[in-house]
Order: sequence, then structure tokens, then C-alpha cells
Amino acid sequence: MEILLGLLIIAIGAFCQSSCYVPINKIKNWSWESYWIVQGVFAWLVFPLLGALLAVPAGHSLFELFAGADCFRLSMTVLFGVLWGIGGLTFGLSMRYLGVALGQSIALGTCAALGTIMGPVLLNVFFPELDALSTLTAAVVIGVVATLVGIAIIGVAGAMKSASLSEEEKKAAVKDFNFPKGIVIALLAGFMSGCFNVGLEFGKDINFGDLTNPMFHTLPATLLVTFGGFITNAVYCFYQNGKNHTWGDYKNGGVWANNLLFCALAGALWYSQFFGLSLGKGFLTSSPTLMTLSFCILMALNVTFSNVWGIILKEWKGCSSKTIAVLIAGILVLIVSCFLPQLV
Repeated sequence: MEILLGLLIIAIGAFCQSSCYVPINKIKNWSWESYWIVQGVFAWLVFPLLGALLAVPAGHSLFELFAGADCFRLSMTVLFGVLWGIGGLTFGLSMRYLGVALGQSIALGTCAALGTIMGPVLLNVFFPELDALSTLTAAVVIGVVATLVGIAIIGVAGAMKSASLSEEEKKAAVKDFNFPKGIVIALLAGFMSGCFNVGLEFGKDINFGDLTNPMFHTLPATLLVTFGGFITNAVYCFYQNGKNHTWGDYKNGGVWANNLLFCALAGALWYSQFFGLSLGKGFLTSSPTLMTLSFCILMALNVTFSNVWGIILKEWKGCSSKTIAVLIAGILVLIVSCFLPQLV
């Protein structure tokens, strides 16, 4: 029962994350770089800070925690956050060129596989005494492969969609639809986004041990990773503000109330995935396999729900019934991949 509850919590977080682009559509008269960094303030700073504070017991502080943490682990956690930030900003661009459904599917699929595998591999390089590679069991590999199969099937559906739609239909569904360009950006986004889980692996022991509720153990590390990602995104977005002469977006007082509200909502929904991941892992401790696969499961569920939103937002409008059937088959494989490792 605890395992099912843990998976349910992760699923709720995934649903919230997959919904975060809906409020962004309500933002008015701001360029991409302006609303991206403002929602990032909430997604990568404000809400992660509030989450990390839950891991701090009475009489202690976050400053005390970070000051007493192993300097190398803390630095690596932030560094992989900076690398993840590259994936984060290109992730947004993949949505721009492919739409929510296909863009998230490809990027998150790559992220799920590489993020799950790279964490133990790199941790083993720096700390071989931890024997982190032992967590990559056959069941874990099966789970990753099943996720990739589901992603590949959805990718086929995307290719079928691209081949069947006219240029006018593509633009109607996704304004800047560009399949070749979008695929390259989505793959890069997925590879770099996988660094998020690597950062979590390096920072998983940055907490107060038994004084911290197991459900909140990874929240301080989450803050460090998102802080690193915020740095990358801030540099890029402010550069774009200067290049595109869009600094004036921030001076448009008439839309600030509306845009700030929806940026905050988008940020809260985005952060919910990693808040839910931390809470969910607190119920998965009896299954080492699912603990290792938890990040992959989160990404698989993100893809599942993002495609549901893609259908709702009519990004698959005009596609044949065969294309939709392939899409649904891919979604079903992803759902099965969440439970399959536990049955092996």
C-alpha cells in the first residue's frame, strides 16, 4: 500500500508539472525570455526555498546545513544544476517548435533514461566506495528500456503527425512548428536535463539525517540544483532581453498583476513534480528498485500527462485515427513502465 501511495504522490506531481504550460498561455504582452525568467524565479527559487525549509528541524537553519555540508558534494550539486539549466531553457524552446505533447515527450524521455543511469555512474566515479553501480539492477534497466520504448512509440506518432499535416495545420496547432529543429533541441534538452537527477544523487545526503522527515530528505538538494539552473537561465534570458530590446516588458505595469499571477502559478505547478518526487520516495524506501527508478517514473508520467494536455489543447487536431492510436499505445507503455520493474 505504501508503494502505491508513493507512486500516486509522484503521479500527482507529474500531472501538475505537465499542466504548468497552461497558465503560461495566459501571459500577455511579454516576450518568451521575459516570462520564462519571471516564472523561473518562482519555480527555481521561491518554491524550492519553501520546500527546503520543510527539511530543517526546529532550532536549525538552512545556512547551518549548507555551511556544514561536504564542499565537494555541495559544489557538484550546484554545478549539475547549472548544466541542467541549459536543458531547462532549451526545454522551453522544444515546446515552442514541437508543442507541449511532442516536445515534452522527446526531451523528458531522453532525460528519464540518461538521468537515471548517469547518477549512479558518475557517483561511482567520484565515490567508488559507495558502490552506486549496484543500484543499476536488471529490474532498473528493464524499467528504463520500457520507458524508452514508450517514448519511441510516441516519437513515431509525432513523425506521423508531421508527415500528415499541411503547413497551415502545423502552424495552427503550434505557431512555430519546426520538426527537424525541434527534435535537435529536444534531444539536447533531454540530455542536459538528466543532470538534474545527477545533482540530486550528489546532494541526497545534504540534510539533517534522522532529524529530517524522510519525505523531505532531497528538498535541500533540489533547491541547490534549481539555484544552479536559475543562474544559467537568468544569464540567457537577460542576454535575450538586451538582444531583442525587450527590457520594456518589465516596465509594462498594465500586465504585471496578470503576468505575475500566472508566472507564480506556472512556477508552483512546475516545482510540484520534485516536491512530489521527494514525498513519494518517502513511501518507496522498501523498494530499492523503485527508489532508483523514481526519477525515471516521474519523467514517464510527465510525458503521459503532457500528451493528455496536448490532446486537450488540440495539438493533435487533424491527425488520422492511426496516428492517435499509436500515440495512445505509447502512453499505455509508459504507464506500464512505472509498475513493470516491481513485477520483475
